[in-house]
Amino acid sequence: MNDMPASTLTNTRIEGRFRHRYGDLPVIDDVEFTIDAGEFICVVGPSGCGKTTFASIVSGLLSPSSGQVRIGGEVVDPKRHNVSMVFQDPALWPWRTVENNVKVGLEIKKYPRDHMRKQVDAMLQLVGLQDFRNHYPYQLSGGMKQRAAIARAFAPDSVLVVMDEPFVALDAPTREAMQKETLRVWSERKRSVIFVTHNLEEAIFLASRIIVFSTRPARVVADLAVPWPKPRDITSDECVELRRSIRALLEN
Repeated sequence: MNDMPASTLTNTRIEGRFRHRYGDLPVIDDVEFTIDAGEFICVVGPSGCGKTTFASIVSGLLSPSSGQVRIGGEVVDPKRHNVSMVFQDPALWPWRTVENNVKVGLEIKKYPRDHMRKQVDAMLQLVGLQDFRNHYPYQLSGGMKQRAAIARAFAPDSVLVVMDEPFVALDAPTREAMQKETLRVWSERKRSVIFVTHNLEEAIFLASRIIVFSTRPARVVADLAVPWPKPRDITSDECVELRRSIRALLEN
């Protein structure tokens, strides 16, 4: 199910060029990027290079020191554009059930009640939480909490979903399961995604393109297409070689 107009999905391009600094500390140095509608972009870079700051600026949560991000030609504005965020912590509201947590973005955007119900039902079914809709966050495992957070992000008609290292705190088997789950949801919902990670295998498994950042202040040192069909075998020769290439870029 997808209630978003096809024209919105196919015609919305995201582009940006900006710098950012905290006081006298430069964090992002003239980063420029474009994302076509429905692309899954991963951003990798050394620890502390500015990836989270980049995610905050792209999502409209933080204004850059100079430059801008545009969605469909308009400067990004959370009040006008449907941009969703998935954080490292699921950030579920503990007093709300899973169903009501997934509904949050729809309520903020004041969608009609029938639309909200259909979208929430569809997302709970898609992420396998339909039997847990009346549970509270404390009753869920870490993976289930992140599935609820992903459902919340994809439930509105979001043009862009920004995911900032959402699986970093999960154990390896749960992380791998969540990577597959994310691809399945993205394939069904076809939103544009920016996924920030320090894990190269994760980036290669998920991405249509990988943007590689330098050390701080961050600048783009490579924008690499990952053309192989999904899901991918990250132990294949081509994936191993791509990992070596990205590692070499990060070490320079």
